[in-house]
Amino acid sequence: MSLPARQLAALCVAAYLLGAVPFGLFITRVAVKKDVRAIGSGNIGATNVVRAAGRGAGLLTLLLDTAKASLPAYLGLRWFGATGGALAGGCAFLGHVFPVYLHFRGGKGVATGLGCFLVLAPLSALVGLAAYGLVFALTRTSAMGSLSAMAAVGLAIAWLSPAPVVVLFSVLATVSVARHHGNLKAWYERRAKSAAHPPA
Repeated sequence: MSLPARQLAALCVAAYLLGAVPFGLFITRVAVKKDVRAIGSGNIGATNVVRAAGRGAGLLTLLLDTAKASLPAYLGLRWFGATGGALAGGCAFLGHVFPVYLHFRGGKGVATGLGCFLVLAPLSALVGLAAYGLVFALTRTSAMGSLSAMAAVGLAIAWLSPAPVVVLFSVLATVSVARHHGNLKAWYERRAKSAAHPPA
């Protein structure tokens, strides 16, 4: 293995270990002495941290979960180009979703995915943020906002980004959609129940 390849591999390992740090779990324990995994959806991400410990804790979790992917993606992009950025950012994402510190049971990866694309495809990331805000305002459901944001980001990336970033998005979107399966099922069940029993 050449020296650049070994350096990229080391960066990817470091990115995974950084991505696996469960900031939401730590912040909730410090803020309210609770385990966020036992509250609400059980997720360690920002949305559930808001439920457990308030908006300030949720915002801090969002920023840290975003940054822990942005930094490896930036270093990979700077040192190894688009392919390096995509690999390092993707490893941070996988660390968040499958963290070794929590027996590979992590979050859904929305914030860490955002962190990747803020570096690798910033315009597309902003399109996704706008889509999230609009859909969340209409549905009041974070999962629907997240999935709508992914769809919007995917269209923008397919149009604007190089092949490594397109491949990265395909992997991240597949994993994140699978992780949102339970949320989607609950949302559809609520909609069906509401349609079957409309308010008087």
